[in-house]
Amino acid sequence: QEQLVESGGGLVQPGGSLRLSCIASGLTRDYYVLGWFRQAPGKEREMVSCISGVDGSTVYADAVKGRFTISRDNAKNTVYLQMNSLRPEDTAVYYCAATYYSGSYVFGLGPRQPSEYEYWGQGTQVTVSS
Repeated sequence: QEQLVESGGGLVQPGGSLRLSCIASGLTRDYYVLGWFRQAPGKEREMVSCISGVDGSTVYADAVKGRFTISRDNAKNTVYLQMNSLRPEDTAVYYCAATYYSGSYVFGLGPRQPSEYEYWGQGTQVTVSS
């Protein structure tokens, strides 16, 4: 059974850093993409960043480009989100998600909408506040 477990959320001051981790288990096919999404109170869930399992290509939301970095360790079935220069508007529940996809994020391809992802973690709270 597919399962995703996030960790690493918490309270941080503006300008600070956090690293989220997500361990994926039970995925039965060779290639899948992993993504981070977030949902703030009263807002829709939105993509933060996604990474391909084929070539490591990535995609980022404009709001986090240059501040957040996604990476994955295929041997450990783990995806990370390094978040630097955090802002109060980054406050949200962050979710890890996975879906089977044997392609790349190059040339604007690849799943990036929440509706395109099949498997979800339980979420981890990130609060940026002084």
